[in-house]
Amino acid sequence: MENQAAAASTTAPYGLMALINNHDWLSHGVLIVLAVMSFFSWYIMLTKVWDQSKLSKSYKGVEKSFWTSPSLKDGVEKLPKGDAFRSIVEEGLRASAHHEGRLTDRIDLNEWITMTLQRSVANINGTLQSGLGFLATVGSTAPFVGLFGTVVGIIKALIAIGLSGQPSIDKVAGPVGEALIMTAIGLVVAVPAVLGYNWLVSRNKGLQENLRNFSSDLHAYLVGGARMATGAAPAAAAPAAVRK
Repeated sequence: MENQAAAASTTAPYGLMALINNHDWLSHGVLIVLAVMSFFSWYIMLTKVWDQSKLSKSYKGVEKSFWTSPSLKDGVEKLPKGDAFRSIVEEGLRASAHHEGRLTDRIDLNEWITMTLQRSVANINGTLQSGLGFLATVGSTAPFVGLFGTVVGIIKALIAIGLSGQPSIDKVAGPVGEALIMTAIGLVVAVPAVLGYNWLVSRNKGLQENLRNFSSDLHAYLVGGARMATGAAPAAAAPAAVRK
């Protein structure tokens, strides 16, 4: 009797593997959609964590190397190529050195540098925010995708039960339980996406504040020759090199 029960349990036609191995193209389509959602959600979360960690480490390096340099140009050389803060400084220096022409003769140097730095910071913020919309979409739609699979599975199970003419509990519980697996998978996909989205957004707020502070300090130095945070210029000869 025990051997028969064990054999029956191993050959049960319900469960996740049975759901995968069946030949229902609609169930497979729902599973594929949820799998794609999950894959890209985790990919975005991991890459964003890497980018945020890199930017946070770069900000710490700016305080140690850039602002202690004898001039802005020397400080830029100490920052690695492709660094976000280096791009901001390069844009600021370029704006300060090329404040000329018909389009800029009616804009003073202060406003010209402000617009340039704001545009550079906005580009970096856009990079930080990219992909988060997909996480929000997955978090809000994945449960409904799973629920759709569940509803379709229940409808098919009830139709099969009605056609068989055997509405017993064992004929109902198995197919319905198998259909509910879709809802569980949808929740498994959605919950990490929602948690990851909220966590990444909160981390972005701190990084964006660091970018704004650095941009403000750089703007004050390019225009007035002193950091806003410290009230002292990092180098005495640097303002003359960047101010008109």
